[in-house]
Amino acid sequence: MARIVKKFGGTSVGDVDRIRNVAARVAKAFKAGDEIAVVVSAMSGTTNQLVGFCRDAAPMHDAREYDTVVSAGEQITVGLLAIALQEMGIPARSFLGWQIPIRTNNIHGSARIEDIETEALEACLKGGRVAVIAGFQGLAKDNRITTLGRGGSDTSAVAIAAALKADRCDIYTDVDGVYTTDPRIVPKARKLDKITHEEMLEMASLGAKVLQTRSVALAMVHGVRTQVLSSFEDKPGTLVVGEDEIVEKEVVTGIAYSRGEAKVTVVGLEDTPGRVSNLFGPLAEGSVNVDMIVQSASDNGRSTDVTFTVPEDDLKRAVAILEGEKQALKYTDLLYTGDVVKVSVVGVGMRSHAGVARKMFDTLATKGINVQVIATSEIKISVIIDAQYTELAVRALHTAYGLDAVE
Repeated sequence: MARIVKKFGGTSVGDVDRIRNVAARVAKAFKAGDEIAVVVSAMSGTTNQLVGFCRDAAPMHDAREYDTVVSAGEQITVGLLAIALQEMGIPARSFLGWQIPIRTNNIHGSARIEDIETEALEACLKGGRVAVIAGFQGLAKDNRITTLGRGGSDTSAVAIAAALKADRCDIYTDVDGVYTTDPRIVPKARKLDKITHEEMLEMASLGAKVLQTRSVALAMVHGVRTQVLSSFEDKPGTLVVGEDEIVEKEVVTGIAYSRGEAKVTVVGLEDTPGRVSNLFGPLAEGSVNVDMIVQSASDNGRSTDVTFTVPEDDLKRAVAILEGEKQALKYTDLLYTGDVVKVSVVGVGMRSHAGVARKMFDTLATKGINVQVIATSEIKISVIIDAQYTELAVRALHTAYGLDAVE
């Protein structure tokens, strides 16, 4: 008998018929003898509607009351799923975050889980019932309801799996697994049987939308085996596991890309100690998240150019901050564009294989694609290129690293 946490997102529970479909999947696993806890999101579109209600009521609303409102969507879903399971003869009961409770900090709208008290859930599972749990929500120290922010239900599911020492956390989505790259761009992309937590974390942070980054990081820290499956097709998915579970590691596991990037170059910055710190300090204070950074010294040795990337949504704010600091920073020019994309190759096998970077640069050069910025880690190489070359670059790299499916 296995203990499994199953998570279903908004599209999976989008209406009552889909909730019945989820109930049928849960019932099948329960009848096979497994202990099942189910974590669900609000029905698709519900949370956005509730957010809209808050904004209509008061643009500058109280964040605590906002959480009270937007957490209501999951309450509807857990109740309906428990009813559907009971209708199928499966004993089930619903839990809201505060009833478990799932303890969080006091940061409303983007709370972080600090502890999960498992007594009520253990009693439910050991009593032969399915526990149906509201994702996305918790309880702050002052007993106010909190929400976990974007992708919060994935995070809830992994945290509950860790707390319950579950054998696996199954996350059901509108895709049937993790692919070597976006199959909409590369029809020859392959679905992976297994991928490491570390690779999945890189893929998620670099643009792959299958799993939310926070949930993958949590799974990696706590060693939670996670499986990505389709809500609408009954076929094997992709297991996200520890590196020791993958016997023969691919040099490159996948190609990721992120369109929402912008590039900023500060030209002629005075090359003195502390100047770069003075450049990025105001950006940090303005909540601008800086990603890739390249610094190049000038020929005269007295000035430097610094190029970095930011999310495209933050570009206007970053430019305004830097223009306001021009006198203090003493740079000569500020160049920026949002017409770029980040493309990355990812694979734990890079640690033990040479020539991965050379193949990437040779492949892009052969296609006439200029690399503007480069960043590396142990298991990834990322480059910034013109956005117009996105599909060409991803397809070329996918083929170059032998990732194309064999027909």
